[in-house]
Amino acid sequence: MAFKLRVFASLAGYRPSWLRADIGAGLAVAAVGLPSAIAYPAIAGLPPQTGIYASIVPMVAYAFFGPSRKLIVGPDAAIMTVLAAAMTAAVASVPGGLGISPSSLAATLAAGAGIVYLLAWALRLGVIASFLSRPILVGFFTGISLSILIGQIRRITGVEVESGGLLRPVAELVAKSAMIHWPSVALAAAMFAVLQVGRAVRLPLPAPVLVLLLSIMLSAGLDLHGHGVAIVGEVPSSPPQFMLPRFDVLPLQTLVLGSAAIFVVSFGSGIITARSLGALSGETVEPNRELVGFGAANIAGGLFGALPVGASDSRTAVNIGAGGRSQVASVVAAATLLSTLMFLGPALRIIPIPVLGAILVSTAIGLIDIRALRRLWRLSRMEFAFAMIAMWGPIGLGVLTGVLIAAAATLIYILRRTMFPRDAMLGRVPGREGFYKLHHTAQARPVAGLAIFLAQGDLLFFNADYMLARLHATATELPRGTRWLVIDAGAMSQIDSSGADILLEFARECREHGPRLALAELHAEARKMLERGGVIECVGADMVFEVLDDAYRAFVADYRESRLTDWRGSRRGAGSRLPGTAISSQT
Repeated sequence: MAFKLRVFASLAGYRPSWLRADIGAGLAVAAVGLPSAIAYPAIAGLPPQTGIYASIVPMVAYAFFGPSRKLIVGPDAAIMTVLAAAMTAAVASVPGGLGISPSSLAATLAAGAGIVYLLAWALRLGVIASFLSRPILVGFFTGISLSILIGQIRRITGVEVESGGLLRPVAELVAKSAMIHWPSVALAAAMFAVLQVGRAVRLPLPAPVLVLLLSIMLSAGLDLHGHGVAIVGEVPSSPPQFMLPRFDVLPLQTLVLGSAAIFVVSFGSGIITARSLGALSGETVEPNRELVGFGAANIAGGLFGALPVGASDSRTAVNIGAGGRSQVASVVAAATLLSTLMFLGPALRIIPIPVLGAILVSTAIGLIDIRALRRLWRLSRMEFAFAMIAMWGPIGLGVLTGVLIAAAATLIYILRRTMFPRDAMLGRVPGREGFYKLHHTAQARPVAGLAIFLAQGDLLFFNADYMLARLHATATELPRGTRWLVIDAGAMSQIDSSGADILLEFARECREHGPRLALAELHAEARKMLERGGVIECVGADMVFEVLDDAYRAFVADYRESRLTDWRGSRRGAGSRLPGTAISSQT
């Protein structure tokens, strides 16, 4: 019963007063979604109806299974690029041919991606959203957008370009410039200009819708097809038909890799859209529940001949702007697109292909976040470098390999930030409580005879050797007369067996050559690991302190006791007084 309530979470508490706003928002979403639904399938070499199907069934499925009231799913340019690469790999994996149509193959991969979503949900892997680095996604989508731009050369110019990469296709186009169909180029340029004007000026209709209407009128009135301009062609007017995915015709490795690649890209972009929506509307984004919604949308789409889908930022923005209150807007949009498919098919068939190319070029340019790249360059050259690596992958090595490179770059980026944890030496500020980093606080002074080493990161197998080297370097640089070395482990939330081993080695060295080693601020789990590893026994339970202040007070007491003993032993000879200022001056 609890699961059933979760299924209908986006419709729970629906109020009749919301219906009017949802109907208006649904119509607006359908109007904006229709051009992309027709254009995006071309990226994967698929007929337009597959994109319209992907804008009908998945939206209804997400309305029932998704957690968000306002998020809209649909085809996405980046997902289409990955789909195209996965389809190419699938066809190449079976020398004799798959024996199914490209549309059926796309639907099968959509269902496969949906299953990966549900497996990720069952394993509670929504947490991976936290590991999808925004800089790397910015770079990856920039690479995807450049790949889309290159892919529109044939649609806009009519020239078949076979080269890959970024510059070689342009060089090939220049070499074949005599074959360019200039009326197609002029039409695409004009429609692209309308799209850009529509971005800058509030038009009565959304710019993509206006472009479609203009292109249909021009195509019909000027017989563009008769003048050599390619058109969409036959568009079936039948509604989506139920079909079983053809998992049996694909090699398992090809199916898994293709589905996983679609999952990574769609979830990466989708969760960013969901979080942006949450920031605007105040909705709480739960990645694990989004996995269910996206998974259901893709499986449902795959069962009805649709493309893989993800969260659509443009449709979601239109839904919010039009005042949509719930997923009823998605249902209205789906019904509107279904009606368009069934009753306006003849108008859709004469849409010029160069116009679809112009829409895709405009979309691809919108994916390039120049502002984010500039900000990365200004804030962190390292993160900018990782973004460039992720960008280069789809362009230089293909989209599927680019997905792997982006994922690998994310892992390397995370490891790079944790392999070399920062550290600092702490001291006291006269007249103030607490401890301060010596390099950060100018007034801070080291405590005579006491060194406090702050390790600012977990101690795990991949950084254990580095941390041991830092401890050795610190011990070597300690001033003469240092009696205690305290490791402040407050930032070490995790210590594994390798970390315990290096601490044991260092503790033994300190026990033989000094200074006395102490540990402070240990977390419970970390302390258990050090107890099992023999570190606590080597250091001594009396040298392990709950808080750093306890370690400091114990050192002061030990220091004064040792000086008192020295004074008593030397009193007969020199008549010295007990020096009490060496410590008190630091407090």
